[in-house]
Amino acid sequence: MEMEEKSNPEEAGKLFLQGWNEATDDFEKFLAAYYVARHQKTVTDKLKWLETALTHALKINDDTVKSAFPALHTAIARCYEDLQDQEKAKEHTELALLFHENPSDKGPFYHGTKAALQVGDLLTAGSSSNYKSELVMNHIYFTALVNGAGLAAALAKGEGRERVYIIVPTGSFENDPNLTDKKFPGNPTRSYRSRSPLKIVGEVTEWIRQTPGELQKFREKLANNKGAIIN
Repeated sequence: MEMEEKSNPEEAGKLFLQGWNEATDDFEKFLAAYYVARHQKTVTDKLKWLETALTHALKINDDTVKSAFPALHTAIARCYEDLQDQEKAKEHTELALLFHENPSDKGPFYHGTKAALQVGDLLTAGSSSNYKSELVMNHIYFTALVNGAGLAAALAKGEGRERVYIIVPTGSFENDPNLTDKKFPGNPTRSYRSRSPLKIVGEVTEWIRQTPGELQKFREKLANNKGAIIN
């Protein structure tokens, strides 16, 4: 991936293929095949590798992998469109939409903040973004990874201590499009957002905390990020 970022696709392709050859389980094969597909020169070869990635992903009962299904089916659908197979293209487009609209994650879910709140309180959309203060957020964000919520708490605005609350969504929710499929297939950070309130049902105090140096690197990365927030 570093070779990709350095605009060296040939070397990246070789390393991804090496990853495929050294993969030892379905998860590693799913990831490697997904990236090998990106470096194929023909639609037929790209389709072969994407379908290989999907085959291995379907063998894994894991929410992180399931979150990649929309991207996989969408990419496969585009290949079939290029190959003029409209029936197959439609089939995979419909599967992509089905998985996109129905995240399978059952939690538990967490929200990180510096606000002092109580069990029973509701977290709602409409607050200013932690990363762009002039932007009022249309959604409330949460994650199924307690360490991810802890990082969000550390980066949140405010002077209070870092808090991670256990929450329950009161309405439908979706994968966070600001993170999903950006660098890795799917939603490996298990990050979600909802327009409906999140109800606080508890609080956790133990998670892996970042060092001051690591937090500074995150802050610098956020400060230098020129990409638009999908709101």
